Amino acid sequence: MTNDKKSVSLVLGSGGARGLAHIGVIHWLEENGYVIKSISGSSIGALVGGVYAAGELDKFEEWVRSITRLDIVTLLDLSWGKRGLVKGDKIINTLVDLVGDQCIEDLSVRFTAVASEIEEEKEIWLNSGRLFDAIRASIALPLFFTPFDHRGTPLIDGGVLNPVPIAPTFGDNTDLTIAVNLGGASTELDEVQQEDDVSKSEESASGESLLHKNISRFIENLQKSINGAGKSTGKNDWDVYDISMQAFEAMQSTIARQKLAAYPPDHTIEIPKNACRTLEFDRAAEMIKLGYRIAQSSGL
Repeated sequence: MTNDKKSVSLVLGSGGARGLAHIGVIHWLEENGYVIKSISGSSIGALVGGVYAAGELDKFEEWVRSITRLDIVTLLDLSWGKRGLVKGDKIINTLVDLVGDQCIEDLSVRFTAVASEIEEEKEIWLNSGRLFDAIRASIALPLFFTPFDHRGTPLIDGGVLNPVPIAPTFGDNTDLTIAVNLGGASTELDEVQQEDDVSKSEESASGESLLHKNISRFIENLQKSINGAGKSTGKNDWDVYDISMQAFEAMQSTIARQKLAAYPPDHTIEIPKNACRTLEFDRAAEMIKLGYRIAQSSGL
């Protein structure tokens, strides 16, 4: 296909750590004669898409492949407030140091990050200004990240209203629109998802324990500030938080199906929603490999 390259508008959906599969999809497209001219992304899709549009996907991939659960904990700057668990400054500053502080207008690939303005119940398309401001707004997962203040308006995760943002690509002059949906039907996963050694398992368990401890401590302090007294059980609080995350993912999957039915792209790549959980960014290698393999077998 090297003499017959097809231009692509790529739509990258929301879904937490599963979105690292977007990297594998992009690699397969590039290796098979597709030229990505435009990207529309929501949440993790905005992050991966923005980094790609900035020309720094390889550098980001090398970094994210090295992340452990303990690293994730160190990147969480807990807000200790009522608007969300994590401020997100430490994560964004780390990414700016890695990728560079760029403006969307200067990118070589047309890029739109989608966020949600919850008070007006409308999605916001961010296609100008500072790249990582747009990304920070789009990844503001409710309960987890604090909202991002955009010109006096609080914005939250784009996946709340549009987990697979196809509409921003409608005006593109490209051959194909390809959407990557991270809320695909659950499936029985094979050995690609099982690659793990004992030391990594122990490290993950340690990191997960610390992550749960920090979140439980946050919820306990929040409860005390609201109720003025009382103790938290820790595990039960984490269970409540975990259930909230699962409910959000179920909502996203439902909305994604509706969006894809209403505005069908030329091709959809489905990543199973049970491939990994929202915060399992330490499984980058698995997710990248999974994205590549599913793109390879997608019939494109």
